[in-house]
Amino acid sequence: MNTTELNGNWNEQKGKLKQKYASLTDNDLLFAEGKKEEMLGRLQVKLGKTKEELHKIISAL
Repeated sequence: MNTTELNGNWNEQKGKLKQKYASLTDNDLLFAEGKKEEMLGRLQVKLGKTKEELHKIISAL
């Protein structure tokens, strides 16, 4: 998953993540250019998943 893939349909993916994981907030899913790793770190802490698991979850959406 690269930055272009995230930018392309992030709003759609964000909505699906929020449906799947109700504990996620807009701030948890805030994706700003150059801040991908920071966002993934927040998700890792909040969901208790590894980066690899997060990449699989997002790619599967």
